[in-house]
Amino acid sequence: MPTVNKTAVAAAFGRAAGHYQQHDALQRQSAAALLAQLPRTAYTTVLDAGCGPGSYSRFWRDAGSDVTALDLSAQMLLEAERQQSAQRYVQADIEAMPLSDAQFDLVWSNLAVQWCESLRTALQELYRVVRPGGSLAFSTLLAASLPELNQAWQAIDCQPHANRFLSQTEIRSALEPYRCSGQTHTFSLTFDDALSAMRSLKGIGATHLHEGRAAQTLTRSHLHKLQLAWPKQQGRCALTYHIFTGVIHRD
Repeated sequence: MPTVNKTAVAAAFGRAAGHYQQHDALQRQSAAALLAQLPRTAYTTVLDAGCGPGSYSRFWRDAGSDVTALDLSAQMLLEAERQQSAQRYVQADIEAMPLSDAQFDLVWSNLAVQWCESLRTALQELYRVVRPGGSLAFSTLLAASLPELNQAWQAIDCQPHANRFLSQTEIRSALEPYRCSGQTHTFSLTFDDALSAMRSLKGIGATHLHEGRAAQTLTRSHLHKLQLAWPKQQGRCALTYHIFTGVIHRD
């Protein structure tokens, strides 16, 4: 896979910080699935790794946890702080966190590790800061997500318009060193038209392509072609996501 440009990833999410929560339906569905896998217990200390604007930092804070919110994007952290989502805020890369070992009862990372260079490295770092007896709960996108986006764009060019995500086999291989339970889920969101579907991706900052793409102006003709080619569900443009949710327990 191509090297991940973390600066570009942070910039894309930073541009979405102010309106992210208007477009976070997928994040909420993924979080609900991940929460259902977690042991029903109180977590004194929580790290929200890849916190975005802090929606789930706030969830854990409201549940009584002492929360550290961490994100690659300074703008996302500012939005999380504006909403008083956590007790502390750390701008850092999940793959190289400036945090001491074994300090959190729960490390929570919802739809963030797919932006990392290496899932193995990300999991090692996240696991490193979990206390013995604690848990690491994470979710990530799976291969074959966003097929409708790529299919529609084939009417215009032959370039990829969605990142290649890891297969379930690759994810489970990365999980071999750990005591882990995992589940797969499919979520489908529908939109009035192709433009609305693409705006949903831009709205959450998920627009950076690791392989890059040529600059291109989206013309009215392009939009018409995309609308005709976009796979529909009951007349609405769909975006389908395949998601893996995993909970690692540290003995």
